Amino acid sequence: MKINQALDLSEIPSEDAASIKGQRARERLIDEAMRIFADKGFAKASTREICQAAGQNVAAIHYYFGDKAGLYRAVLQRPLETLLPVFAGLDDRDLSLDESLRRFMSALLCPWGQHEQAEWCMRLHLREMIEPTHEYKDVIAKHVLPLHQQMVAMLARFVGVKEADDALHQLAFALSAMVHDYGLSREFMDVLAPSLLKGEGALDRVLDRLVGYGVALVEHERRRRHSS
Repeated sequence: MKINQALDLSEIPSEDAASIKGQRARERLIDEAMRIFADKGFAKASTREICQAAGQNVAAIHYYFGDKAGLYRAVLQRPLETLLPVFAGLDDRDLSLDESLRRFMSALLCPWGQHEQAEWCMRLHLREMIEPTHEYKDVIAKHVLPLHQQMVAMLARFVGVKEADDALHQLAFALSAMVHDYGLSREFMDVLAPSLLKGEGALDRVLDRLVGYGVALVEHERRRRHSS
């Protein structure tokens, strides 16, 4: 939760004020670290530079995160925090397939160019493709795997099977990839189809079609399994 930067700490009990100040410092370190890690990569990013940019002393990273790797894990985990509420209700049986996919895809479809942190996050993922780190794999295993499993369980219900198999994992990957490509390939899209993501309501129109494509993919898998 973001803390109002204009909050007057002098009117708050000292213990609470210290807690708020510490949370502000921690969040500022994550903000600056995300930007610097995205620009330089994990190996080349300097903890001293991160602390200076965040207005903290050089011991702050050790105090709040343990070490540079701990800070990097915190940076990687931050975008996932926004997905947790979405995935918590993804397999709600009152939701239709369209509604479930819309919740899932809208969480992943970042308004590229409007939120600076979304761009930094995407650059981090791109860097991990060519400079993989142990910390990234650790975050995937601990935090992304459970979300993926929820997605696959939801797909299994709509496809009409009791247990997940490799084909459902492939379907989940396909649905995720469709949305992620609007971040990873945004610069290519701006050249190949410059009007696609411009103008009022552009992202809503893209989302509507992606949801439609997703429904078609799930229906294709359902028919394939039950046609014989």
